[in-house]
Amino acid sequence: MPVSFPVSTVTLKVDFGRNKRIYYPRIDLQNHQLKHFINQQIVNQAQQLIDQQVSNMSTSVEEMLGTYEIKNNQRDILSLSQSNYTYHFQAAHGMTYMSSLTFDIKQGTLYKLSDLFKPGSNYVKRLSSLIQLQIKERDIQTLEEFTQIKPDQDFYIADKTLVIYFQLYEITPYVFGFPMFPISVYDLQDILNEDGPLGKMAVNN
Repeated sequence: MPVSFPVSTVTLKVDFGRNKRIYYPRIDLQNHQLKHFINQQIVNQAQQLIDQQVSNMSTSVEEMLGTYEIKNNQRDILSLSQSNYTYHFQAAHGMTYMSSLTFDIKQGTLYKLSDLFKPGSNYVKRLSSLIQLQIKERDIQTLEEFTQIKPDQDFYIADKTLVIYFQLYEITPYVFGFPMFPISVYDLQDILNEDGPLGKMAVNN
């Protein structure tokens, strides 16, 4: 596999007033069209998280903080997560939402979970079984019995690991935070799309 270098990123900040700020990444690429596409997706996602916090809420926002983490930046695969914590006036506690994006920075592909696997493979069943096992082994308290993930379940990639995660309250009580389930690429190798991001991560070189 040809040597590929991490994509360059800088942190930008938007202030909305006292105790309200959003930090998000901007990438730099020689391909300006591709750079614009990826950066626009990042900005769109940050805005979606803001909209999710303020929609259908009659109370004022007292505090908002948007942050991000670069989860993978190697082998031409960029995977990142963005989160938004917001506290509304007189709320019992703040609320945080998280979302993520995974790109091939050579091809300009934005991946869905299904894109990581071979067409026709029952990736939902495989991932759900591995998550059920972790729930039992880690003694995770769920709101109701966990059955399976959504076909478009939230995920990010971190080196040779696929991390499936759930929103607050989605499967666990608030105090558990974001339930995250790391799954090795080698536990999925027979169903991986070899040309997809996990396929690239699974190559030993």
